[in-house]
Amino acid sequence: MAGQRAELTAHDTTVAGYLSVPPDGGPGVIVLQEWWGLVPHIEAVADRFAAAGYTAFAPDLYEGKATASPDEAGKLMMALNIGETAKRLRVVVAALLAHPSTQGHPKVGVIGFCMGGQLALYAACDNPDIGACVDFYGIHPNVKPDFAKLSAPVLGLFAEKDAFVTPEAVAALRHELDRHGKAYEFDTYPGTDHAFFNDTRPEVYHADAAYDAWDRVQRFFKAHLP
Repeated sequence: MAGQRAELTAHDTTVAGYLSVPPDGGPGVIVLQEWWGLVPHIEAVADRFAAAGYTAFAPDLYEGKATASPDEAGKLMMALNIGETAKRLRVVVAALLAHPSTQGHPKVGVIGFCMGGQLALYAACDNPDIGACVDFYGIHPNVKPDFAKLSAPVLGLFAEKDAFVTPEAVAALRHELDRHGKAYEFDTYPGTDHAFFNDTRPEVYHADAAYDAWDRVQRFFKAHLP
């Protein structure tokens, strides 16, 4: 199942991205990019969600820019306007809830990878209409979620050998969620590195962990998105 580049509009604001819709409709899921931008891998993840029965939208947070260079990706990530991004994510939440294919589903889910993982947490804290949040090894030094406002349960999936999201960083996130009494499930995959889910990067991709993680995500969304 393949989606297409599309725009969603709400609150007099339009957000471009990639939309993949199942034939019979289904709950909305926002797919948030890694620091590379809205690249084919993220579009493929949206298509996988549509094949599983979800209306998936991946917003283009860099507004047309994408790169394969780690240096350039770092610059794009650090240049991201967090306030403007939060506004655009609120637009996406509202537009997905109003989309014809999500009728009857009162909440949307959000999932993000790397930079997008941290933004997924931020969005879930900022939007009570998000009913489930998945964070794949999320990191962004300028994104500070207000966990006191979090109402959605969180699934956190991490890598044992991650040099960016270290065990100490995972422990700190766990501490914050515990401190605010929030519901979460965490799992760290042994022998894996940052971005182990990205099958376009053979140097870090871990097939067994990626397969298990995808199964975890499906069960999590099924449990928490009506």
